[in-house]
Amino acid sequence: MSKVIHRSLKSVPRVAASANGMYIRDREGRRYIDACGGAAVSCLGHGHPDVLAAMHCQIDQLAYAHTSFFTSEVSEELADHLVAHAPDGLDSVYFVSGGSEAVEAALKLARQYYVEIGQPQRTLFVARKQSYHGNTLGALAVGGNEWRRKQFAPILMDVGRVAPCYEYRDRRSDETQDQYTARLLKEIDNTFQQHGPDRIIAFVAEPVVGATVGAVPPTPGYLKGVRELCDRYGILFIADEVMCGMGRTGTLHAVEQEGVVPDLLTIAKGLGGGYQPIGAVLAHSKIVDAIRKGSGLFQHGHTYIGHPTAAAAALAVQRVIQRDALLPQVMQRGKFMKQLLDDRLGSHPHVGDIRGRGLFLGVELVQDRETKTPFDPVKRLNAQIKERAMEEGLMIYPMGGTIDGLHGDHILLAPPFIATESDIELIVDRLTTAVERSTEMAVAA
Repeated sequence: MSKVIHRSLKSVPRVAASANGMYIRDREGRRYIDACGGAAVSCLGHGHPDVLAAMHCQIDQLAYAHTSFFTSEVSEELADHLVAHAPDGLDSVYFVSGGSEAVEAALKLARQYYVEIGQPQRTLFVARKQSYHGNTLGALAVGGNEWRRKQFAPILMDVGRVAPCYEYRDRRSDETQDQYTARLLKEIDNTFQQHGPDRIIAFVAEPVVGATVGAVPPTPGYLKGVRELCDRYGILFIADEVMCGMGRTGTLHAVEQEGVVPDLLTIAKGLGGGYQPIGAVLAHSKIVDAIRKGSGLFQHGHTYIGHPTAAAAALAVQRVIQRDALLPQVMQRGKFMKQLLDDRLGSHPHVGDIRGRGLFLGVELVQDRETKTPFDPVKRLNAQIKERAMEEGLMIYPMGGTIDGLHGDHILLAPPFIATESDIELIVDRLTTAVERSTEMAVAA
């Protein structure tokens, strides 16, 4: 038995032995094409020589220095790079070690901002159902992933909750898209009014929802409407781009495609590409200036924030993305992949929706296409597809509870930005086999 507390204590996972490019090899020598980047992390694939060289160089020079004593040249350089390519106004960076930490830091920054400007009565966050913002207690509280929240709910802070922007499931047959969007925004407005706008710290949302519902983009105008409502009531807007950001949707930041600028923007997975644990919060100048002019101290911190080796890896990843013009490639490859998925699975009797942006795509499974009825969760279809895909030599990111935390299944695809058309053809081919065989078994069972 393994002494590691694995995600499942009933089995030990395959042992990864090596990785290069699009592939991970296990201890038995079998190769798996990484069609999900682990968890939308490995944007440059595995073993990129430029990133490895930058890490080796940094370790030789300075592996670690605690931020209560020192900053480092490489973390300052990374911050400059991120700000130079961020939406206007986001001109400060707080480094952490991952996505959940980034969300926790953003929540604390938002709360402290209001304390500093004399509005300490603001104590409430508003967020959406069927969202995911991380597994630490604050992040879990604002998140709406009911499966992850359930057993910890009694110790989580109260959060105002509104509907997700989930057009496939929630737009009524008698509504236009604009009417659906207006209804969602009206609900947010009503929720702000119900709780008292002067009590609310921030509205928290993923611009393109990731793991919980599978690459669901907002409807046109939705995030602009959110921004306008937040501005109307003096509420901050926190955009969580831990999964959908850093190029994953085809622009460096997903909010760029919506024409909005959040007050706080969280990033992580694609920032360092998995080469080192790193995340960050990009903060608007008004927030940082208020703290600087007030107490002058952000009351937060972790041992490994601003880690030089992690910063070196992240800076190298971002430079490769820029140098090799990978963002336009994400757009191109994403369109190619979406078309292939539509061609191979678009009319499958158990595929209800194929959606997403760039190389961030989701496939929702249904028992009945017409009624959108999901499979019985007892059948664990998403887990069956994952295992069948692994047998085919394919890594995908499946999830259950797509609709309400219990019902519904989807598959998330997030291959590295370096994927070729041949790689994508292979991914779609193997995925089609896994979906066909797993749904056949689910129907027969």
